[in-house]
Order: sequence, then structure tokens, then C-alpha cells
Amino acid sequence: MLEGVIVSTPLDHSRALGRITGSTVHLKCENLQRAGSFKVRGAYVRMAKLTPEERARGVVAASAGNHAQGVALAASKLGIKARIFMPLGVALPKLQATRDHGAEVVLHGNNVDEALAEAQRYAEETGSVFIHPFDNADVVAGQGTIGLEILEQAPDVDTIVMGIGGGGLLAGVAVAVKEIARRQGRHINIIGVQAENAAAYPPSLAADALVPLEHVSTIADGIAVGKPGQIPFQIIRELVDGVVTVSEDAIANALVFLLERSKMVVEPAGGVGVAALLEGKLAELGIRSQHTVVLLSGGNIDPMLMLKVIQSGLTAAGRYLTVKMSLRDRPGELSTISRIIAETDANVTRVDHTRIGGSLGMGDVTITIDMETRGLDHSEQVLGRLRASGYQPQVPH
Repeated sequence: MLEGVIVSTPLDHSRALGRITGSTVHLKCENLQRAGSFKVRGAYVRMAKLTPEERARGVVAASAGNHAQGVALAASKLGIKARIFMPLGVALPKLQATRDHGAEVVLHGNNVDEALAEAQRYAEETGSVFIHPFDNADVVAGQGTIGLEILEQAPDVDTIVMGIGGGGLLAGVAVAVKEIARRQGRHINIIGVQAENAAAYPPSLAADALVPLEHVSTIADGIAVGKPGQIPFQIIRELVDGVVTVSEDAIANALVFLLERSKMVVEPAGGVGVAALLEGKLAELGIRSQHTVVLLSGGNIDPMLMLKVIQSGLTAAGRYLTVKMSLRDRPGELSTISRIIAETDANVTRVDHTRIGGSLGMGDVTITIDMETRGLDHSEQVLGRLRASGYQPQVPH
């Protein structure tokens, strides 16, 4: 059904992750998929099964980006009119890409949940067919085709790791992979990863019921879902071997790692699986994988967000250090500080010198210095030298 619609994305060997984890690691590059993510798979399978009468009514969907583009692309392939609700403040590249595929875009709500509610209301009012991003059996089945590709490309894989928002991707891959593994008489671990500030699955699995989050806040907008889907949840609680969470810093660090070591541009939601490996989450689950495949689920990242993520990732890795200090406003003070930093082999990239501020006394100044360092140990060395010289550097959080 998907032939001619999607591409079979490559499996890239990551020697760097292999050295860190002690396992053979491959990256399944759905960031290179058409429309920039895996979402077109499920959207097309769902929409291809619509009757002629349903197609004539058109489709409606809601998304912060990837599902929107997937539905828009599938609609253009099938000749179906698509209306997509996207939240206010959506990344401009995702907005424009959705429009470029021919869909009508309506901005509504402050988050995906509000856009989703409006899309459902519109469907009920107009008769348009609502294409849910994850809580639909055909959508789940379409996402599961990734699992089949992974097993064709890496037959000896024993662990597959991927991000999870509503759960359609994880559920689909779990169904496909677990069935084939059962026929082969072996076990393949399926692991989901959530951003810790948008992790609805751990409490839901613990309660064995859907537990909505009161607040969701993460740079990984592609998995910023406050409530699991009913259909994916039923599958995940039966088939998935574990769901772990990763911090915002870990996600940013993973994206920088992928840029530097694999030359891959990946959005935050697409990099959470790599973040989990870098944070040793498999070991925490007691899993000793020999061959791990990590799914890079999407690459649709706003360049402005990428700039922020890179800086955040470098800071988390100790490679970008900002210090703030108060000192007496006298000749040679800044020169002395610059010499100390230069002697530690750090590279100053910006200096801000302020004489005015509510907490500053007469004759005092505040300086803020940004610098490049080699890592956490080097950053501590710089801070230690400044303290030993009588200064009191503060690292802003």
C-alpha cells in the first residue's frame, strides 16, 4: 500500500554510540523520510482505506507539525481535500511545509490538545473525516511498517528504542516486531522514551489507566502529548518492555551528538532515543543489548530552535560556559580576568560589562563572560582558577 508513497529509510551504523554502550548500534533514519518524519506512513494507510464518499467529504487533522505534513502529503497523493488545525506559535518551517503540500492550515489554540479539540469539533460540524495522529488502528498499523523495515535491514536486532508521545509509533512497531519475534522463537526488547516534562505513560502504566497530565512543557514538541491514546495504550501495556524518561538537557545533548558524530539533523522528539542511550537508560532497565536500533523519528526542526538547542546541548556537556561576576571598577581588572581564562585554554566568545543595576554599589561592575570549553572537567578548572584568584564566578541557570 505504501509503495511509491514513502522511501525505505536507511539504517546508519553509529560507531560512536557503539563505543559508549558496548553494543552494535544502528540509527533508523526516518528523519530522511518524505515530509521529514514517519507520520506519512500511518496517515496514508488510514486515508487510503476511506470510501469514495468519505474522500469526497475531505479530511481534518490537528498537529504541531509532523502529523500535519504527513496528512497533507497523503491527501495530495490521494486527491483528498485536507484542513489542518495547528496551534498558535507553531514553527514556521512546519507551517509552510504543510501548506506547500496543498493543505488548508488554520491556526487555533495554544497547544496540540486545543487544536485537536477544535479539529474534532470541525469534523462533527462539517462531516469531514477526522484523522487522529495516533489513536486509530489503521494509523498504528501504518507506523508499524517501520518495524518490518528494521527487521529486514537488521535481522539480528535485539532491542529497538524510540520516542513516544501518544503512542501510535511505539504500539505499531511493537505489534509488528513482537509477532515476527514470536514466530522466530526469540525476544526483541521494545523500549519507549518520553521527555520527563511530558511523560504521561509512566503514571498511566502504573495506574493501568489513562492518566492525563496537568501540564506539558518540552522542547520535543513532536511528543508533547498530555494523554496516551486508548488504542496504543492497550497495546503498549501488553507488549512494550519499558518506558523511560529523559531530561531537556539530555535531549539537547543528543541532538548535538547526532550533528557532530552522525551528521544527522534531527528534531528533539526524534533524538530522545539517542538521549536514552547516552544516559544509560537501557542498563537501568537491566537490558544488555548486543544489537540496538534507535529510531530517529523526525528531522523537522526550526533553525531558530536548533540554535538554542545547540547552545543548550553544549552547555549541558560542559563545552559552553557562562559566568557572571561582580568586581571593583578599576583599570586592569578585565585584563586580569582575561589572562586567567586564557591560561586555562578556554576561548572567550562574548563579554558583557555592566555598571548599572539594582544590586550594584558605587564603584562596582558586573561582567558576564561566555566561553568555549572542552567539557565539564575543563569548565570546573576555569571556575577553580577564577576562585583561586579571588573572584566569585556564578554560573547562571
